[in-house]
Amino acid sequence: MASTDMVRLEDLHAGRSPLSGRKHVLSILVENKPGVLARVAGLFSRRGFNIDTLAVGPTEDPEVSRITLTLDGAIHPIDQVTKQLHKLINVLKIRDMEPDETVAREMALFKVSAAVENRAEIVQFAEIFRAKIVDVSRRALIVEVTGSHDKIEAFESMLRPHGLLELVRTGEVALARGGD
Repeated sequence: MASTDMVRLEDLHAGRSPLSGRKHVLSILVENKPGVLARVAGLFSRRGFNIDTLAVGPTEDPEVSRITLTLDGAIHPIDQVTKQLHKLINVLKIRDMEPDETVAREMALFKVSAAVENRAEIVQFAEIFRAKIVDVSRRALIVEVTGSHDKIEAFESMLRPHGLLELVRTGEVALARGGD
């Protein structure tokens, strides 16, 4: 890529499967007890759902954890499984987050081959995507990027031709906008 070629984030498109429907982001508040995550995930797998991403962590209340699940709603209707989730004893609250009313982010670390001749271009991609270079070695860089699923997919597509060595992603976490 010549240095005069401009890359805009909105020009990069990470396509979704043509079979996919509405992506569901479920925020599930649960009691912070052993086995709760396994019961929640098992409920989805028994009903044929594939969980795209899964993130679990503490909330402002140490007795409560938040499970954030993303899954494709095209294959199975989601309302039946949410009704069954409500029946689980340790589930406190479930919310199917509307994309327009949600702030959702994901974090990823990319280890990319970075020889002297292509290092400047990788640094430029990191600047465009507001990513951080968190480790530098003689042959590789580790880059941290945070943002939407599409932003991370687009960043990956820019790095892959340079020799993507390793990749790890957190899965989405999300909160409803406003005072809800």
